Amino acid sequence: MHIHVNGRNIEITDAIKAYVKEKAGKVAAHYEQIDAIDAVLSVIKNPSVSDSHIAEINCKIGGETIRVEERAESMYASIDLVCDKLDRQVKKFKEKGLSKAKNESIRTTAVEEKEEE
Repeated sequence: MHIHVNGRNIEITDAIKAYVKEKAGKVAAHYEQIDAIDAVLSVIKNPSVSDSHIAEINCKIGGETIRVEERAESMYASIDLVCDKLDRQVKKFKEKGLSKAKNESIRTTAVEEKEEE
């Protein structure tokens, strides 16, 4: 799996890069089908904007892409928020794929139950 960190209007330090890779790596541990995670960190340099640090992550799973974005007052807080959101989305995607694999739906299970009676 590939984790790429990029920055807009901010210099990406080794500490920030390591923090993103640590947090995103935990998300990747939940689902081994993840191909790549691309993180874009940016800062709005307008002093009137309160949540000026933006973290955006694009996660490629098979042929699908999950995109999440969060804003916060500090870069580390926005990274935490976006990784939590990505974790929820990946779990949701994984459960959706598992239910499709089982081919279960409300209608088919209801019909099968009526046939048994």
